[in-house]
Amino acid sequence: MAAARLGYLAALLTLALDQASKLFLLFGYDLASREPLQLAPFATLIVVWNRGISYGLLQQETDLGRWLLVGVSLVAAAVMTWWISRAGNRVLAVSLGLVVGGAVGNAIDRIAYGAVFDFVWLHAGGWSWYVFNIADAAIVAGVVGLVYDAFLAGRHRPEAA
Repeated sequence: MAAARLGYLAALLTLALDQASKLFLLFGYDLASREPLQLAPFATLIVVWNRGISYGLLQQETDLGRWLLVGVSLVAAAVMTWWISRAGNRVLAVSLGLVVGGAVGNAIDRIAYGAVFDFVWLHAGGWSWYVFNIADAAIVAGVVGLVYDAFLAGRHRPEAA
């Protein structure tokens, strides 16, 4: 049960940080009228509205596509929330929580704005990474944790009798 609590906490913190950063940058700082905001030689805040999924894939220009992505995100978050309650270890629970919080955060954007607000752009020289937000970073970290749990951490667990 302690693992599940950590997973739920990770989901709530991810969602809160994601939405707070978006609301501040959109309405507090008004990034849209003040962009680009150079944080470092390799990091800039800009406004990108992503109507697709990760890395801008599956761009959806219709309301049907938008609501399908919302539905898929919320169903996936619900399934993973259920999975958190059955997680046998902290790594699995927290990883699932990160994915849940990120999925719900991006679904809220799609509901409220019709697209996901991405704003962190990492770049150096001729290299450029895709523009992302806290929800995206949490989803990636959560997936890395899920892969770790599935392939590496399992080797160190006792066999079930």
